[in-house]
Parts: sequence; structure tokens; C-alpha cells
Amino acid sequence: MPKVVAVIGAGTMGAGIAQVAATAGCAVKLIDTREAALENAQKVVANSLQRLVKKTLMEQTAAYAVLKRIETSSDLNQAASAAVVIEAIVENETAKAQTWTQLSTICSEMALFASNTSSISITKMASAIKRPERFIGLHFFNPVPMMKLIEVVRGNRTSVETANAAVELAQLFGKTAIEARDFPGFVSNRVLMPMINEAIYCVYENVATPLAIDEIMKLGMAHPMGPLALADFIGLDVCLAIMEVLQQGFGDPKYRPCPLLRQLVAAGKLGKKSGEGFYSYAGK
Repeated sequence: MPKVVAVIGAGTMGAGIAQVAATAGCAVKLIDTREAALENAQKVVANSLQRLVKKTLMEQTAAYAVLKRIETSSDLNQAASAAVVIEAIVENETAKAQTWTQLSTICSEMALFASNTSSISITKMASAIKRPERFIGLHFFNPVPMMKLIEVVRGNRTSVETANAAVELAQLFGKTAIEARDFPGFVSNRVLMPMINEAIYCVYENVATPLAIDEIMKLGMAHPMGPLALADFIGLDVCLAIMEVLQQGFGDPKYRPCPLLRQLVAAGKLGKKSGEGFYSYAGK
């Protein structure tokens, strides 16, 4: 078990990854340049743990111990002691590459480097570090503490040893590791995002209301959540970014983001996190 796990990015995914790593017994360095994000992440983890306590899935003393194992910092140099470094920042290739270039000079060359990207090329990101064979994709799913899957994605130069270590790490975190090849969107978002995009086209072309579309998919296809509600939950800006990765990566017009998706993102209507997307979340 790695003694120290550094999680870079204290958003929804970073907070969840920090929680599962700390629950597994690792000391966690949760790092983000935004102090507000770090404060919010601490609250998110504390609330998540308390829900487990209320459901009698965790003892109160264990919840306190998990919180104590998470140390927050705005200094990227705090990742220097980590045996595992997991990046979970914004889904932007340039931003990720810059972060990994910095981490490559800070961290041990023997550390396991992993990105939580949901669509960006692992091979490209690995080129930003000194030891690309130590780099792999670990795509967690939201909400991280509850979702059992980790999509494990090898880059072109990822070693077998790194892939094996990543699978062992997933198991330590109580997750099921399933491997996918390094293609745009991997498997999960290559299948999911075009479906969401098509649902948005149905709204754009006035085929049906968002609620009707979601109810049809829930009742007719046995989906636990409709595609538009799911898009709001993921974040419409994230959905747009992934569709753009798919379109650029494959050069196929079938991945063209719906104009309505672009309009909503431009208007700042990003879904649940902004209070409005296809649905309103005011006061909820």
C-alpha cells in the first residue's frame, strides 16, 4: 500500500478520490491552488463520511480517522513525497500537460503517475513527464465513493508493471478495474457522450421536453437517470469538452457538439454546479 497519495485538484472528483484513498488507509495530500476549493472539498468529504455513519456503513471514529488522513495544501511541492500522484484537474489538455510538466520535476521518478481524465489521450499527457512508462489513466466515476468502476487506460509507453500496479491500487480503493485502450473518450465517454449529445439535439429540435426525454429513457430503457439530468450532474462544460475531444480525435462529424450545448455553456448554465442547466437547481 502506498504510504502517501497526492491528489491534484480539489473539485468534485478530486475530493472523492481523496476520500477513497484515505479510507483505504493512505495518507493523502489534496492539492489545489484555490483555497476555496480546498475548503469546499473538506466539507464535501466530511458530509459524505457522515452519510455513511448515519447509514451505519462506517463507525464515527473511523470517519474521523479518514478526515485526519487528508491534508490540504495549495503548494504543488507537497506532492514530492507521494508514491502515487493522481491528477484530477479541469478536463483541458493544455492545463493537464502544464501540471504534469511541473509534477515531473517535483515528484520521484519511481512514483505512479495517473490522470483522472475522462477523454484526453494518455499517450500525449505522458510525453510531459520524464518517465512516460510510469504514466497511466485512472478514470474514476462520480460519485467516486459510491461508483465501483475505474477505467484503466494504458498509454503507448505505459509499462506492464505500471498497469499491474494501477489495478492493485484500484482494488485497494475497493474498485473494479477494467482496461480500455487509449482512444478518444476511451469506452465510457465514447458511448455515453454521443447519447447525451443526441438527447440535447432532441431538445434543440423540439422533439420533446427535457423531462419527457429523461422519462422515456428511464422508463423505456431502464436508465437510472435520464441523459439530460445526467448531463447536468456531470457539468455541461465537461460534456462539451469531451465532445470536442471526440470530434477532434476522430475527425467525424457525428461527434459535433449540439449548438444548444454550446449556447448553454456560453451562458454559464453548466448544470447542477451553477444552479441551472436543463433543469433549475435553485434552493436545492
